[in-house]
Amino acid sequence: MHTHMGRLALAGRAVLDFLLPPTCLCCDESVAAPGLMCRNCFQRMTMISEPLCQCCGVPFTVPLQASQAGHCPDCEEAPRPFGRARAPFCYDAQSRPVILAFKYSDRPELARVLAPHMVRAGAAMLTDADWLIPVPLHRRRLMARGYNQAALLAQSVARLCGVPALPDALARSRPTAPLGGHDAVGRATILQGAITVRPQRFAAIAGKRVVLVDDVMTTGATVASCAAALWDADVASVDVLAAARVPSPALDPDGL
Repeated sequence: MHTHMGRLALAGRAVLDFLLPPTCLCCDESVAAPGLMCRNCFQRMTMISEPLCQCCGVPFTVPLQASQAGHCPDCEEAPRPFGRARAPFCYDAQSRPVILAFKYSDRPELARVLAPHMVRAGAAMLTDADWLIPVPLHRRRLMARGYNQAALLAQSVARLCGVPALPDALARSRPTAPLGGHDAVGRATILQGAITVRPQRFAAIAGKRVVLVDDVMTTGATVASCAAALWDADVASVDVLAAARVPSPALDPDGL
């Protein structure tokens, strides 16, 4: 019965692909399956690799920008409340349409496209992790959007790497204004006290090694707020894994 239903589903998908051929996420080029990028668009994606800040994961344009500890100026000046942050992609003109479609255009299936690259970028931290915990949405935004994109990423990463996800560990106790257009200080002020650990999850995460999961890391204010709440719950460590990282204008001479 299940085999028969599976064959019907495959046949239906084949008919749909014939009538409406799947196209690239970024252009109109045909691709093998929905939710993929064509080779040309994928090759234009800016992958983050060494040299990068060993703390916040921001890519360096030249290795000499790193301190003796391998940190960027921001991390050297003000230590972060997390150990390591990593992301596979720079958040730029090529990755932005994919991230925005995932976040705002009802494309939850894109979590499965981004997750394998996140697993690659976060391999070192995932090896030792006990929990994947997504950055939370306030319930009003969750109802309006229909899903928490960070939670979908955490669950997709969990399926690939075997580290369990705990989607409801954190909560936003109040709605916060959009963070776009604010610097790190402004974002931290907006988020102050807004993120907490759910009381019923204290026992599960105490003494555990946590990887926070988000879609985009900009200044790090959001994950810092989450990390502060997790430290209050006596976790053993906090790392951060995002799908994309905004390059720091202070480190990029082109200001991208």
